[in-house]
Amino acid sequence: MLRFAVAPSGFKECLAADGVAAAIRTGIRRVVPGAIVDTIPLIDGGEGSARLLARSTGGELVPTTVTGPVGEPVQAHYALLDEHTAFVEMAAAAGLSLVPPGQRDPGATTSRGVGELISAALDADVEKIIVGCGDSGICDGGAGALRALGVRVLDVDGAEIGEGGAELLRARHLDVSGLDPRTSKVDIVVAVNPENVLCGPNGVARRYGPQKGASPEQVEQLAAAMQIWADLLRKHSGVRYAELSGSGASGGLGAGLAGVLGAKLESRFDVFLESADLDRWLEKADLVITAEGAIDASTALGKIPTEVARRAKRHSRPVIALCGTIGPGADISYDHGIDAITGILTGPVPLEDAINSAPELIADATARTLRMLLLGRTLRAA
Repeated sequence: MLRFAVAPSGFKECLAADGVAAAIRTGIRRVVPGAIVDTIPLIDGGEGSARLLARSTGGELVPTTVTGPVGEPVQAHYALLDEHTAFVEMAAAAGLSLVPPGQRDPGATTSRGVGELISAALDADVEKIIVGCGDSGICDGGAGALRALGVRVLDVDGAEIGEGGAELLRARHLDVSGLDPRTSKVDIVVAVNPENVLCGPNGVARRYGPQKGASPEQVEQLAAAMQIWADLLRKHSGVRYAELSGSGASGGLGAGLAGVLGAKLESRFDVFLESADLDRWLEKADLVITAEGAIDASTALGKIPTEVARRAKRHSRPVIALCGTIGPGADISYDHGIDAITGILTGPVPLEDAINSAPELIADATARTLRMLLLGRTLRAA
């Protein structure tokens, strides 16, 4: 009897990881009705993570109104995992999906709502706050979040600068005298992609600025702003954050929370995947199926499909990756343990239709792929 480990990420702005896992399971059942299917929906700290964590831990999702990335109120949430631990999903307050397409300017968007979520979690009297990074629509170094917690970011004349990453070009001083004292009484862990750094050629502005709406000129402006922010954080904390692992997470939020709040930057895989006991399920599987909205060159840079594949190869398990789009550089994933990549679309489809039909498209693609695999198995037996 065949056994499958289904370990997908979510399809951003479309379908959460548990929905993707369920659709893949449906496709498997069409072709191999008697198969054992172990579903392990995985989170990376981004969009949908709080809901899945609350469900898996028996916790609760706490709705909270905060300042959104473009300055307007948004309905957000954090998760109480137990009486001692809260999970703050930064995407719920400052995610790219909260930025209307016509307003996607990472030089102007703010992480203030993330700080407001942290403050709300502090109101719950927890002892530990985990901040999940991913799917951000910001590039302000976490300055907005810090300001929501009482920090003042000042220019050369001692006046407060405005919101947004572009304003960090004017930042010269940090005044932490008004910082919420409760932040020093809790453990704050920021779950980051360790591949993301704040500055340099692979810094957050240059790597992610364009997909957040920045023009080439704005990218260089934000890169300069991140260097100024790194210098300011170094002056305050004594730590070099410019190219520190994970410092560029969520538009530099990692660096800001670490440099001022003393938060610990930890690999999101160490934070999330170990709790899912992923390796135990991979070891049992005959075939591993993972998935993400897009497979491209960035997939090899700390994304869930290649991490699943890397771990699966410890047990010599074959890995198929399903995706909504196959982008430039996708072939790099083959060097990281993925054996085959399958797009779920069979032809041009309007984005809205693809989003609405995602579960069916994923199930169909899974079934098609398995039929091909089983045909190959029959031919070899012949």
